[in-house]
Amino acid sequence: MLEAPQRAAIRGPTFIRLLARLTATDVPSPTQPLSDRLSHWIDWTHAVALSTALDSRPESDPLADPFAEPASAEAVEADCARVRAALTRAIHEDPAFDPAARRGGASASAGAEDSPDYLFFRQRYLFLQQSMDTAIGLLRSRLRDALAPRSTELARLAAVDASMERALARRERRLLAAAPTLLGPHFERLRANASATSPSSNEPGEPATVSDAWLDSFRRDMRNLLLAELDVRLQPAEGLLSALRTHLPG
Repeated sequence: MLEAPQRAAIRGPTFIRLLARLTATDVPSPTQPLSDRLSHWIDWTHAVALSTALDSRPESDPLADPFAEPASAEAVEADCARVRAALTRAIHEDPAFDPAARRGGASASAGAEDSPDYLFFRQRYLFLQQSMDTAIGLLRSRLRDALAPRSTELARLAAVDASMERALARRERRLLAAAPTLLGPHFERLRANASATSPSSNEPGEPATVSDAWLDSFRRDMRNLLLAELDVRLQPAEGLLSALRTHLPG
Protein backbone atom coordinates (compact mmCIF):
# COMPACT_ATOMS: atom_id res chain seq x y z
CA MET A 1 0.00 0.00 0.00
CA LEU A 2 1.15 3.49 -0.78
CA GLU A 3 1.45 5.77 2.21
CA ALA A 4 0.19 9.34 2.07
CA PRO A 5 3.08 11.79 1.94
CA GLN A 6 3.87 13.37 5.28
CA ARG A 7 3.56 17.13 5.50
CA ALA A 8 6.71 18.86 6.64
CA ALA A 9 6.61 20.10 10.23
CA ILE A 10 5.87 23.79 10.42
CA ARG A 11 8.22 25.83 12.55
CA GLY A 12 7.56 29.28 13.90
CA PRO A 13 5.06 30.95 16.21
CA THR A 14 1.94 29.08 17.31
CA PHE A 15 -0.10 31.49 15.17
CA ILE A 16 1.65 30.36 11.98
CA ARG A 17 1.44 26.67 12.88
CA LEU A 18 -2.26 26.92 13.73
CA LEU A 19 -3.07 28.82 10.56
CA ALA A 20 -1.17 26.28 8.45
CA ARG A 21 -3.01 23.39 10.11
CA LEU A 22 -6.48 24.93 9.81
CA THR A 23 -5.98 25.88 6.16
CA ALA A 24 -4.16 22.65 5.23
CA THR A 25 -1.40 24.78 3.76
CA ASP A 26 2.21 23.72 3.35
CA VAL A 27 4.41 26.61 4.47
CA PRO A 28 7.86 26.36 2.91
CA SER A 29 10.84 27.11 5.09
CA PRO A 30 12.25 30.58 4.39
CA THR A 31 15.17 30.58 1.99
CA GLN A 32 16.33 34.11 2.84
CA PRO A 33 17.66 35.49 6.11
CA LEU A 34 15.28 37.80 7.95
CA SER A 35 17.50 40.81 7.21
CA ASP A 36 17.20 40.18 3.46
CA ARG A 37 13.43 39.88 3.64
CA LEU A 38 13.15 43.06 5.71
CA SER A 39 15.11 44.91 3.04
CA HIS A 40 12.21 44.27 0.64
CA TRP A 41 9.60 45.39 3.16
CA ILE A 42 11.12 48.72 4.21
CA ASP A 43 11.16 51.51 1.65
CA TRP A 44 14.02 53.98 1.41
CA THR A 45 12.36 56.75 3.45
CA HIS A 46 11.75 54.40 6.37
CA ALA A 47 15.25 52.95 5.92
CA VAL A 48 16.74 56.43 6.31
CA ALA A 49 14.65 57.07 9.43
CA LEU A 50 15.69 53.72 10.89
CA SER A 51 19.37 54.37 10.14
CA THR A 52 19.10 57.78 11.82
CA ALA A 53 17.52 56.23 14.91
CA LEU A 54 20.30 53.64 15.09
CA ASP A 55 23.21 56.00 14.55
CA SER A 56 22.26 59.27 16.18
CA ARG A 57 22.14 60.28 19.81
CA PRO A 58 18.48 60.57 20.82
CA GLU A 59 17.41 64.10 21.69
CA SER A 60 15.35 64.88 24.75
CA ASP A 61 11.72 65.84 24.28
CA PRO A 62 11.49 69.66 24.67
CA LEU A 63 7.93 69.30 25.96
CA ALA A 64 8.82 66.74 28.60
CA ASP A 65 8.82 67.74 32.26
CA PRO A 66 12.48 67.57 33.38
CA PHE A 67 11.40 66.93 36.98
CA ALA A 68 8.95 64.14 36.18
CA GLU A 69 9.85 60.70 37.46
CA PRO A 70 9.81 57.88 34.87
CA ALA A 71 7.05 55.38 35.36
CA SER A 72 8.09 52.63 37.75
CA ALA A 73 8.90 49.19 36.38
CA GLU A 74 5.99 47.79 38.37
CA ALA A 75 3.59 50.28 36.76
CA VAL A 76 4.87 49.50 33.27
CA GLU A 77 4.63 45.76 33.85
CA ALA A 78 1.11 46.14 35.26
CA ASP A 79 0.14 48.18 32.17
CA CYS A 80 1.32 45.38 29.87
CA ALA A 81 -0.52 42.77 31.91
CA ARG A 82 -3.69 44.87 31.92
CA VAL A 83 -3.68 45.26 28.12
CA ARG A 84 -3.08 41.54 27.57
CA ALA A 85 -5.85 40.62 30.03
CA ALA A 86 -8.31 43.08 28.49
CA LEU A 87 -7.70 41.82 24.95
CA THR A 88 -7.83 38.18 26.05
CA ARG A 89 -11.15 38.87 27.77
CA ALA A 90 -12.46 40.68 24.69
CA ILE A 91 -11.70 37.61 22.57
CA HIS A 92 -13.31 35.15 24.98
CA GLU A 93 -16.42 37.31 25.45
CA ASP A 94 -16.94 38.24 21.80
CA PRO A 95 -20.37 37.40 20.32
CA ALA A 96 -18.63 35.14 17.78
CA PHE A 97 -18.07 32.62 20.58
CA ASP A 98 -21.54 32.85 22.10
CA PRO A 99 -23.69 29.97 20.79
CA ALA A 100 -26.81 32.09 21.32
CA ALA A 101 -25.50 34.94 19.15
CA ARG A 102 -26.02 33.38 15.74
CA ARG A 103 -26.33 35.62 12.75
CA GLY A 104 -29.96 36.55 12.20
CA GLY A 105 -30.97 34.27 15.07
CA ALA A 106 -30.41 31.22 12.86
CA SER A 107 -29.77 27.90 14.52
CA ALA A 108 -26.99 25.61 13.37
CA SER A 109 -29.37 22.70 13.85
CA ALA A 110 -31.83 24.13 11.34
CA GLY A 111 -31.74 23.50 7.62
CA ALA A 112 -28.60 24.36 5.69
CA GLU A 113 -30.25 27.48 4.29
CA ASP A 114 -30.70 28.84 7.85
CA SER A 115 -27.25 28.01 9.18
CA PRO A 116 -24.90 30.90 9.91
CA ASP A 117 -22.62 32.02 7.13
CA TYR A 118 -18.98 32.95 7.49
CA LEU A 119 -19.51 36.69 6.99
CA PHE A 120 -20.54 37.12 10.65
CA PHE A 121 -17.37 35.42 11.92
CA ARG A 122 -15.15 37.28 9.49
CA GLN A 123 -16.56 40.62 10.67
CA ARG A 124 -15.99 39.68 14.31
CA TYR A 125 -12.43 38.55 13.55
CA LEU A 126 -11.66 41.85 11.81
CA PHE A 127 -13.21 43.81 14.70
CA LEU A 128 -11.01 41.98 17.23
CA GLN A 129 -7.95 42.57 15.05
CA GLN A 130 -8.70 46.29 15.02
CA SER A 131 -9.10 46.26 18.81
CA MET A 132 -5.72 44.55 19.19
CA ASP A 133 -4.04 46.91 16.75
CA THR A 134 -5.29 50.02 18.57
CA ALA A 135 -4.64 48.86 22.13
CA ILE A 136 -1.18 47.43 21.44
CA GLY A 137 -0.14 50.47 19.41
CA LEU A 138 -0.96 52.71 22.37
CA LEU A 139 0.82 50.31 24.73
CA ARG A 140 4.01 50.42 22.66
CA SER A 141 3.89 54.22 22.68
CA ARG A 142 3.58 54.27 26.48
CA LEU A 143 6.44 51.78 26.78
CA ARG A 144 8.67 53.97 24.62
CA ASP A 145 7.80 56.97 26.78
CA ALA A 146 8.76 54.95 29.85
CA LEU A 147 12.09 53.81 28.37
CA ALA A 148 13.34 57.01 26.76
CA PRO A 149 14.16 59.04 29.92
CA ARG A 150 16.12 56.26 31.61
CA SER A 151 19.29 56.09 29.51
CA THR A 152 20.74 56.88 26.11
CA GLU A 153 20.62 53.20 25.16
CA LEU A 154 16.95 52.83 26.06
CA ALA A 155 16.12 56.11 24.34
CA ARG A 156 17.76 54.78 21.17
CA LEU A 157 15.82 51.52 21.49
CA ALA A 158 12.58 53.51 21.83
CA ALA A 159 13.45 55.50 18.69
CA VAL A 160 14.26 52.33 16.75
CA ASP A 161 11.00 50.71 17.84
CA ALA A 162 9.03 53.76 16.72
CA SER A 163 10.78 53.68 13.33
CA MET A 164 10.19 49.96 12.90
CA GLU A 165 6.52 50.33 13.81
CA ARG A 166 6.03 53.05 11.20
CA ALA A 167 7.96 51.08 8.57
CA LEU A 168 6.20 47.75 9.05
CA ALA A 169 2.70 48.68 10.27
CA ARG A 170 1.06 48.75 6.84
CA ARG A 171 2.55 45.45 5.73
CA GLU A 172 1.79 43.83 9.09
CA ARG A 173 -1.87 44.87 8.88
CA ARG A 174 -2.14 43.56 5.33
CA LEU A 175 -0.60 40.20 6.21
CA LEU A 176 -2.66 39.70 9.37
CA ALA A 177 -5.85 40.74 7.57
CA ALA A 178 -5.41 37.62 5.42
CA ALA A 179 -6.04 35.37 8.45
CA PRO A 180 -9.86 35.68 8.50
CA THR A 181 -9.94 35.18 4.73
CA LEU A 182 -7.85 32.01 5.02
CA LEU A 183 -10.10 30.77 7.83
CA GLY A 184 -13.21 30.90 5.60
CA PRO A 185 -12.56 27.61 3.74
CA HIS A 186 -12.03 25.86 7.09
CA PHE A 187 -15.51 27.01 8.16
CA GLU A 188 -17.06 25.76 4.92
CA ARG A 189 -15.17 22.47 5.10
CA LEU A 190 -16.41 21.75 8.63
CA ARG A 191 -19.99 22.62 7.66
CA ALA A 192 -19.89 20.45 4.52
CA ASN A 193 -18.47 17.50 6.46
CA ALA A 194 -21.19 17.87 9.10
CA SER A 195 -23.91 18.00 6.46
CA ALA A 196 -22.51 14.96 4.67
CA THR A 197 -22.46 12.86 7.83
CA SER A 198 -25.75 14.07 9.36
CA PRO A 199 -28.64 11.58 9.46
CA SER A 200 -31.48 12.12 7.02
CA SER A 201 -34.88 13.09 8.40
CA ASN A 202 -37.34 10.27 8.99
CA GLU A 203 -40.38 12.52 8.50
CA PRO A 204 -41.43 13.46 4.97
CA GLY A 205 -40.94 17.17 4.31
CA GLU A 206 -38.91 17.70 7.48
CA PRO A 207 -35.40 19.06 6.91
CA ALA A 208 -32.41 17.05 7.99
CA THR A 209 -30.76 18.23 11.20
CA VAL A 210 -27.09 19.10 11.47
CA SER A 211 -25.30 18.83 14.80
CA ASP A 212 -23.88 21.96 16.41
CA ALA A 213 -20.59 20.16 17.00
CA TRP A 214 -18.95 21.45 13.81
CA LEU A 215 -19.75 25.07 14.74
CA ASP A 216 -18.44 24.60 18.27
CA SER A 217 -15.26 23.16 16.78
CA PHE A 218 -14.90 26.13 14.43
CA ARG A 219 -15.43 28.61 17.27
CA ARG A 220 -12.70 26.88 19.27
CA ASP A 221 -10.30 27.01 16.32
CA MET A 222 -11.05 30.68 15.63
CA ARG A 223 -10.63 31.65 19.28
CA ASN A 224 -7.31 29.79 19.55
CA LEU A 225 -6.08 31.48 16.37
CA LEU A 226 -6.98 34.93 17.72
CA LEU A 227 -5.23 34.22 21.02
CA ALA A 228 -2.14 33.06 19.12
CA GLU A 229 -2.27 36.22 16.99
CA LEU A 230 -2.46 38.28 20.18
CA ASP A 231 0.80 36.66 21.34
CA VAL A 232 2.47 37.62 18.05
CA ARG A 233 1.21 41.20 18.18
CA LEU A 234 2.45 41.64 21.77
CA GLN A 235 6.01 40.50 21.04
CA PRO A 236 7.40 44.01 20.31
CA ALA A 237 5.87 45.36 23.55
CA GLU A 238 7.26 42.43 25.49
CA GLY A 239 10.68 43.11 23.96
CA LEU A 240 10.56 46.69 25.22
CA LEU A 241 9.46 45.50 28.66
CA SER A 242 12.29 42.98 28.74
CA ALA A 243 14.79 45.75 27.91
CA LEU A 244 13.43 47.80 30.80
CA ARG A 245 13.76 44.88 33.20
CA THR A 246 17.37 44.27 32.06
CA HIS A 247 18.25 47.93 32.55
CA LEU A 248 16.95 48.12 36.11
CA PRO A 249 19.40 47.17 38.86
CA GLY A 250 18.87 43.72 40.32
